[in-house]
Order: sequence, then C-alpha cells, then structure tokens
Amino acid sequence: MIAVKGGGSTPFILRLMPGEDLRGSLEALVREQGLQAAYVASCVGSLKVAAIRFADAPAATKVEGPFEIVGLSGTLSRDGPHLHIALSDRDGKTIGGHLGLGSIIHTTAEIVVVALEDIEFSRKKDERTGYSELLVSGFPPARE
Repeated sequence: MIAVKGGGSTPFILRLMPGEDLRGSLEALVREQGLQAAYVASCVGSLKVAAIRFADAPAATKVEGPFEIVGLSGTLSRDGPHLHIALSDRDGKTIGGHLGLGSIIHTTAEIVVVALEDIEFSRKKDERTGYSELLVSGFPPARE
C-alpha cells in the first residue's frame, strides 16, 4: 500500500466542447500545465463515441453513443493517465472500463481536476501485474 500525507492542491476546471477528445484533453492539460500529480475530482457530460478498454482486453473497443458520463475517476501523470469511466445509454444501461483516446464529446463535459503539490506520480511496469503501475514520490509517507 502507498499512503502519503496531503500537501497543497490547485483545482483546474475544464469545459470541453462537442468534438473534443475527453482523454486527449486531460493529457493535454497535464502537458500544458506541467502537472506532476493530479486526479479527476468530478466529471459530468456526454460522449457521442466512447473508446473503452474492458477488463483484461488487449485494446479499447469503440462504442457509439450518445452516452451520459455518470462517472470518471483516476490519476493523471506525465507518464500517462489511469482513468476509468462509467457511461449510461438512452435506456439507462451502463458500461464502463478504462477510458481510451477517441472518446468524443457529444454536447459538453464539465471536469474538475485537482493538481497535487509536492507529489509526483509516475508509472513503471510491474512484473506481477504486467501493467504500468502508480509510483508516488516527493512527499513523506504518512505515519501509521
């Protein structure tokens, strides 16, 4: 387990427009603002197309909407994001998984991202899982 004490934080509020890429926009925020560690605090909006990598799938699957975004959470770093999305269709049926590039905004997306100060997120391949997993540095670990 990784546990860190909280430091300061800075919120970023985004409103994405029709046709913008949800994941691509979050990756651009990290690059343009030089963020080292951030997380998605809130996201509401809609997608016309979603790229979702389902559990244990090798690649994302594109699904046609429209969909309401009912949840988006995850971490953002210079090494890439780890984002999970939940979507509902016209009938209220939900799907979810890892958010991929090519998830295109339908009407809007209102997102709050919080950047953490004095902390750096990075990713390194973990031989146990086979995936690039989160590493945290730059702030002293919390005491138990």
